[in-house]
Amino acid sequence: MSALLTQKAGMSSAEPASDLQQYAALPWRIDRDGFLEVLLVTSRRRGRWTVPKGWQMKQRSGSQSAETEAFEEAGVVGRIDDKPIGSFRYSKRRDDGTFDPCFVTIFGLHVQGTLHSWPEKSQRKRRWMKIAQACEVAGEPTLAAFLGTLKPTSAECRS
Repeated sequence: MSALLTQKAGMSSAEPASDLQQYAALPWRIDRDGFLEVLLVTSRRRGRWTVPKGWQMKQRSGSQSAETEAFEEAGVVGRIDDKPIGSFRYSKRRDDGTFDPCFVTIFGLHVQGTLHSWPEKSQRKRRWMKIAQACEVAGEPTLAAFLGTLKPTSAECRS
């Protein structure tokens, strides 16, 4: 994604020591008309639109963990960037009703295949959309703000 999108200047990516760390993928593709689209999924509990994300997996890098989350939560496979494209913070609701502050590092995932069946298909919805629509529907204001910082840099992208 770094070849297609850049983050506008002025966005912080520092992680506070007190935040729990998660890793996310931002699946993307170019549609038939040459427009950039991103894939969002719904959260399991509340059905809010978000990016596939989760905790770092043992013996896997942040980007590898994000790639696995995209497969499990969204049913997509592709090429993950090694370098993060951005970050956001949110409060994760625990089963006991408490909240934990989380810092999410986001990696771009150029989607090369969309599966008809995937591990969390029965628990989530997925939807391809333009960045502007993704900003509107994102369930976390900080995710929407991150999405709003993205700008296409490729001549192929006309959105």
